[in-house]
Amino acid sequence: MAVLPMILLSVLAISLLSFVGILSISIGKRRLQGFLLLFVAFASGSLLAAAFIHLLPEAYGEIGNASFTFVLAGIIMFFIFEKFIHWHHCGKEECHVRPAAYLNLVADAFHNLIDGIIISAAYLLDVQVGLVTTLAIALHEIPQEFGDFSVLIHSGMSTRKALAYNFLSAVTSVIGALIGYLFLSRIEAFIPYALAMACGGFIYIATADLMPELHKEYDMKKMIAQCVALVLGVLLLMISFSAISHVHEGGDRGHDTDDLGSHGADEHGEAVLQAPAESLRILTFIS
Repeated sequence: MAVLPMILLSVLAISLLSFVGILSISIGKRRLQGFLLLFVAFASGSLLAAAFIHLLPEAYGEIGNASFTFVLAGIIMFFIFEKFIHWHHCGKEECHVRPAAYLNLVADAFHNLIDGIIISAAYLLDVQVGLVTTLAIALHEIPQEFGDFSVLIHSGMSTRKALAYNFLSAVTSVIGALIGYLFLSRIEAFIPYALAMACGGFIYIATADLMPELHKEYDMKKMIAQCVALVLGVLLLMISFSAISHVHEGGDRGHDTDDLGSHGADEHGEAVLQAPAESLRILTFIS
């Protein structure tokens, strides 16, 4: 099977995971409203974990202290964007959908775009590495997409709109996959800066939009439950990052062994593999 169809099938499968939020509908609308702040707390933890444990270290490893400047730029950019949403969609009227919904969609779309590039890089390096990388991203996306869906519902979107918009933000992974397949060697240098700005966006959404909602709860049991949910969001992403890093290390060792066995490969073949191989070393992340 050709590589491009496998790449496209993989990113489409990842995009379909955006519908995982539909499982919450079975809970029932009233019960869902009761659990919603727990899901928001979980989403806050997962966003912060993705930002500080994954995106920022990856960006810092490539561009050093400049990564902090672009994290700050991402925070400011999302603040300005939220101001624009307030002005454009709300004005003097009541805002039925909170800006956090749109901010989350933008950040998630940006993140999924990068995911698509990563999947392309993995498949261009080796089909087996591509499959493992796709599985890694899928395992990470399931809890994150559920958290994203909860944010959209909590921000005032209907269930149908939340599912549709969440899917549209996930489909950017297809665009990222095509960009990666066609232009990987040209855009590789830009990716760490994009990661840093996405990191800033995640930090802004978690701290400026989601966590303040949690402070509106004063029942002690519910407050403790929210704290536990937030910590669980952090821990689950930490565990997934740790597991996937071991998988990638194993894949890299296997690939190195193959390289030793085919030392006589021509220079053109090595050049073809160089860009995706370097990208995987830079971008060993799943979100």
